[in-house]
Amino acid sequence: MNLRTRITLLTLLVLSLSLLVIGASVYALLQRYLYQNLRAELRDAMAQIIQQYETEFGIGSRSGVLDKVLPPSVYGEIDLLIPSNPTPDSFASEVIARTSRTLGQRLLLSPGDYARLLQDGDVWAVTQLAQADRPPFRLLVYGMLIKAPTTPLNLETWVAILVAKPLRPLESTLAELSRILLLTSILVLTLGGALTYLLVARTLEPLEDIAQKAEEVSIQGRTRLPDPQTRDEVSALARALNRMLERLEHAFQTQSRFLADASHELRTPITAILGHVGYLLRRTPVNEVQRESLETIRREGERMTKLVTDLLDLASSEGGWRFEVRPIELSSLLHEIASEYAPTFEGEIVVEAPDEVWALGDDERLHQVFANLISNAIKAGSSKIELRVRRPAGRVIVQVSDNGPGIPPEHHPHLFERFYRVDKARDRAAGGSGLGLAIVKAIVEALGGEVWVESEVGRGTTFNVSLKHAAAPPPHQR
Repeated sequence: MNLRTRITLLTLLVLSLSLLVIGASVYALLQRYLYQNLRAELRDAMAQIIQQYETEFGIGSRSGVLDKVLPPSVYGEIDLLIPSNPTPDSFASEVIARTSRTLGQRLLLSPGDYARLLQDGDVWAVTQLAQADRPPFRLLVYGMLIKAPTTPLNLETWVAILVAKPLRPLESTLAELSRILLLTSILVLTLGGALTYLLVARTLEPLEDIAQKAEEVSIQGRTRLPDPQTRDEVSALARALNRMLERLEHAFQTQSRFLADASHELRTPITAILGHVGYLLRRTPVNEVQRESLETIRREGERMTKLVTDLLDLASSEGGWRFEVRPIELSSLLHEIASEYAPTFEGEIVVEAPDEVWALGDDERLHQVFANLISNAIKAGSSKIELRVRRPAGRVIVQVSDNGPGIPPEHHPHLFERFYRVDKARDRAAGGSGLGLAIVKAIVEALGGEVWVESEVGRGTTFNVSLKHAAAPPPHQR
């Protein structure tokens, strides 16, 4: 997951939590406000009913109390109970008089609600009223229990007064708010996610451009990044990197000059030694002991020459290879290398490569890579070397396989280290410097590829070189 996706997801998470907290707070506050208003309205209606009921009892009339006091949207019921100590069952079977405005139905509460009404003198509850052709609707009920001011038979009786109002308008308002909050949240998250992604992408675009240019610096040997035309942190980073690259380039140039001078100073005496040794072997009479000594000097001189050349190659890789990167036709390159080794190799070199397989690279450097691998296989005592080309998606893999003795597993992690030898005595006798595979790795990685080894003792070794696939160039550019 890249950085812009992570930032966008984190922003959406924070935004979602914020919207959730805000939405829940708004919903809870509105719900509380609406219920408070509804309860206040029912309390006012209850106070008016009690006042009117006492007045009606004073003049001996109880009819029309609810119609006189309650607005059309409020339902009510007055139950006159016989026993002096009523129970929850009394509200169903011991009511001597009832006045109601409830669409011809009773406002019946649950036994638990009636119990709380008898215990506390008032109760808040939710009940339902059935409708003929529609589902029942819910009501918020406020009930109070008071002693009757007087009774027809002068009995001690109680009056239960219930007022109620439908919850449908309140619940509809809250449901509508929920829908609005949901749609608003979806819209905000969609726009916020898109804007965040675009903003982050635009912000990171200069960094991505710098990363791409830095990759070009490492591959093409450029020594400077383009300066962004802005005055922000990205331009400061580019300038800092350019100053660092300038210092590194200066150090590399100093090192290169030193190596060039040192190589000249080393090659000159080595060339002179090899020349004199060759002259002595060809033109002067020497005995066997002298000849053996001169041959040893010549072999060591040639080894020193190769060592100096390899060291210069590695120094070039540290300072940045100078490549001419272009599409390379691998089949022709591998056949050319095989034909170069065929006259001096006593074994067999087989090339299995389809025509028109192109990879992105430098002709001379790739020649050096595969020549090093073939040379290592020959030094290992192989009698057969196979060069095969495979084409996975987007890549080209060249396999250099031999039937030599193989390499023990404990040596695999160190094969591409400088001066590392699996068999030091054999490599020195063969003239190896221990730098060939390090050079191979440096070249392949500089071209954006990778190299790895597969080997089994007694069955041979295979080196795999993975390169970027390239499209075939037009015929006039080949």
